[in-house]
Amino acid sequence: MPHTEKVQAALNEICRGSAEIITDEQLEKLLTRYYETGEPYYVKAGFDPTAPDLHLGHTVLLQKLAMFQKYGGIVQFLIGDFTGMIGDPTGKSQTRKKLTQEEVKANAKSYEEQVFKILDPEKTVVVFNSEWLGKLTSYEMIELASKRTVARMLERDDFEKRFKSGQDISIYEFFYPLFQGYDSVVLKSDIEIGGTDQKFNLLMGRHLQRAYNIGKEQVVMMMPILEGLDGVQKMSKSLGNFIGVTEDPNTMFAKIMSISDDLMWRYYELLSAKTIPEIEKMKSDVEAGILHPKRAKEILAEEIVERFHSRAAAEAAREEFNKVFKQKDLPTDIPEYEIEGPIWIAKALVEAKLEPSTSQARRDLNAGAVRIDQKKVEDKDLQLEAGEYILQVGKKKFAKVKVR
Repeated sequence: MPHTEKVQAALNEICRGSAEIITDEQLEKLLTRYYETGEPYYVKAGFDPTAPDLHLGHTVLLQKLAMFQKYGGIVQFLIGDFTGMIGDPTGKSQTRKKLTQEEVKANAKSYEEQVFKILDPEKTVVVFNSEWLGKLTSYEMIELASKRTVARMLERDDFEKRFKSGQDISIYEFFYPLFQGYDSVVLKSDIEIGGTDQKFNLLMGRHLQRAYNIGKEQVVMMMPILEGLDGVQKMSKSLGNFIGVTEDPNTMFAKIMSISDDLMWRYYELLSAKTIPEIEKMKSDVEAGILHPKRAKEILAEEIVERFHSRAAAEAAREEFNKVFKQKDLPTDIPEYEIEGPIWIAKALVEAKLEPSTSQARRDLNAGAVRIDQKKVEDKDLQLEAGEYILQVGKKKFAKVKVR
C-alpha cells in the first residue's frame, strides 16, 4: 500500500469518534513523516490520580492512545502527581480539596496497574510531572506565570462563572492549566489528547510550546465524554451509570448487555478495537437482519471483558448471562449477607449492597423492580422476619440474605 493510502487509513482510524482536532493538517504531517522515515511521534495524555479506579469512560482516551501506538505513536502517559495535589478546577464551582502526597501515590500506582490492560508497555513512557514541576525555582515559576494574563485566564468558562458570581478562585488554581501546558514544553509532545471539557488546558500546551520556542506546537485532539448506561448523562460513579474496569466479568458483561441498541454503536465507536469497516459491516448486517442486535451486543461485551480479564472469562460471562437472563435461572454465585431482623425490605436491600439508599430502594419497589425468591414485592413496607431470602433488583442484581 502506498504511503498516501497508509496515511489516509491511519487518519481514518485515529480520527474516528473525535470531537475536535487542532489541526488536522499537523496530524497528517506527523503520520506522513512516520510512514516516510519511520520516525515516531509523541502523544501525551495526562491523568490526575484523584480516584484509584478507572471506568470505561476513562478508557475512551486509553483506546485512542492505543490506536496512536498502532500507527507509529509513542505514548507519554503522564500521571499528574504534582498537579493532582492542586486539583483540576475544570467544571468545578468551587475550589477543590487538595489530595495528600500519600493519596496521590496510592492512586497513581492503581492507575499504572490498570492502563496496561489497554496500552502497549513497549510503546509507553510513564512519567510523573513532579519530576520537573517539583523542581521549578521561584524565578522559573514567575517566568511561567508571565506567559499568560489574568484576563486570558478568566476567559475560561468555569473561572468566568465563579468570578461573576463572587465565588472564590484561589491563585494556585490559575497555575493548574499553566502546569499542564508546561508539561508539554518539558516533554516536547507532538500531540495531546483529552476530553472536550479540557480544551482550555490542552490549548495552553500549544501556547506555551510557542512561548518557550521549542520548535513545535502540539496537535490537540479532543474526545467526547462517554455516556453512561442510561445513554443520557456522562459515565460517572456518583451517578451509578458506570462500568468499572476492575468489576468482575459477570457484572461487566451484564452491564454492557443492558445498554440500548443505539448506544451500543456509540460504545463500538469509542471503545472497540475493531476497525471502521468491521463496525460498518456489523451495522449493515444488523440492519439487513443477518445479525441480531443482541448478538452484536454480545460481541462487544465479550471484547470488553476479554480486554480486562481473559477470553475464558468472557465466554463464561456470556454463558452465565444467558443462564440468568434467557433461562431466568438464578446465578451460580450469589453474594451472601447476614443481617439482624426484623428489617424493612428497603433497608435490607441497602444492607445487601443492592441499593445505594433506602430512597432509591423505595423508588425501585414502586417501579416493581424488586423480587424476593423470584416473586415481585407488592408490599412496600414489608418487614423481613428470620429466615433466608433471595433478594433481586432488576434483572442482574442478586443477593442471598439470612435474617437472624
